[in-house]
Amino acid sequence: MKIAFLTPEYPHTKTGSSGGIGTSIKNLAENLSKQGFQVRILVYGQKNDETFYENQLLIQKIKNIKFKGLSWFFTRKKIESIINNLHKEKKIDIVEAPDWTGITSFIQPKKCPVVIRLNGSDTYFCNLENRKVKFWNKFHEKRALKQANGHISVSEFTAKKTNQVFNLNLPFTIIPNGIDIHKFSDIHQNSTENIILYFGTLIRKKGALELPYIFNKVYALNPNAKLWLVGKDSFDIKTKSTSTWKLMQPLFDDDAFKNVEYKGSMPYEKMKEIIQQANVCVFPTFAEALPVSWLEAMAMQKPIVASNIGWANEIINDGENGFLVHPKEHDVFAQRVNEVLQNTELQKTLAHKGRSTIEKHFSNEVIANKSIAFYKKVIHENH
Repeated sequence: MKIAFLTPEYPHTKTGSSGGIGTSIKNLAENLSKQGFQVRILVYGQKNDETFYENQLLIQKIKNIKFKGLSWFFTRKKIESIINNLHKEKKIDIVEAPDWTGITSFIQPKKCPVVIRLNGSDTYFCNLENRKVKFWNKFHEKRALKQANGHISVSEFTAKKTNQVFNLNLPFTIIPNGIDIHKFSDIHQNSTENIILYFGTLIRKKGALELPYIFNKVYALNPNAKLWLVGKDSFDIKTKSTSTWKLMQPLFDDDAFKNVEYKGSMPYEKMKEIIQQANVCVFPTFAEALPVSWLEAMAMQKPIVASNIGWANEIINDGENGFLVHPKEHDVFAQRVNEVLQNTELQKTLAHKGRSTIEKHFSNEVIANKSIAFYKKVIHENH
């Protein structure tokens, strides 16, 4: 079987910066390749057309067509032509695309089936954040979902919410995001410094503006606690501030702020070293589909205190392999964090059970096998 992933982003120096979609595609693609499947990554929105290999993966950059007012249409038709030719030449059997902005809405290959995997559309995130969605984004996202040959969602919550916001009743197969459990190994090297780690983009939807209030309360209970923040700063959609970090700083109490360190954005390879030093990882997020960062922390045997919204209980059983608290419940969130910091036995229990959860349900091998079974079913149904 030959699989193509159509994506706006992919983590490689030649294809530009990447977020969660690109990372999850890379994780899956690499594992499929290890199992002997031919994988091609089609990255649109590029500055030039180019094809190159990275390990066993063939990466094909696609330059968007510039045409005033109709770039979106002609670019989609260019991608459609590429897919048709690759399928005709027996270089691909199936294409998977993300739901984000509905790239496949006017891509209808002659014979090659198209699968959409939900990682959260713009419409989905706007709904969770009570923001207005752009008309064309919602139009393309709904159209793409309706004409796809198969549908995957990374969480049950995201599937149900997507059907609700688009007024659809599509059958979704739930296949969560996965991670390389060997890369994020289970070396349990807790620091003795009471380090609380948040890693991810500093952005309102991930609860960045709740963190100062939570840490102020942790610090009041435990003046030895330290907060490390790792991730790129971002524009704030509500205040129009160019920096969420600037919005966060005044929210910290003066004394607590002395124990806060913002390390900025870090290369993916260095994150493992940072995670290793933490005693507890915190994720007070409001809007996700199924966050890879949680999986990475748990794989490295780090206790996590995270948001209890939506998708959360599909990863964590509260009190068993982590703690779940609403991001706005600052007191309870802080108490849970402090409880973990001050109880080494609890840290070990949560860490061990977290790792076990990842091995059983979220390893790349498990996710790849589920994806392969789904692709085979879709190809058979559309043969």
